[in-house]
Amino acid sequence: MENSIVSLVNTLLSVYTYMIIAYVLLSWVPNARDSFIGQLLGRFVEPYLSIFRRFIPAIGGVIDVSPIVAIIAMQFISLGVETVIRFIIP
Repeated sequence: MENSIVSLVNTLLSVYTYMIIAYVLLSWVPNARDSFIGQLLGRFVEPYLSIFRRFIPAIGGVIDVSPIVAIIAMQFISLGVETVIRFIIP
């Protein structure tokens, strides 16, 4: 039971991480964020990324490193959630 819950949580967080990566890659293609996929990804990813964008300014006003920090934070969240689940469910 414990392993299936941990596996599900890890899978969901991995999918979300790939969504962030896809959203960042869409920013490299002109007008890609205006497409249906770009808007859909934006609805899911922007609320999480906006937390980091408030505190981390773009380097030189151009390079946004907040997605990198957000993905690293997501990995720490994943480890924390896994530890809590393993503690609660013996």
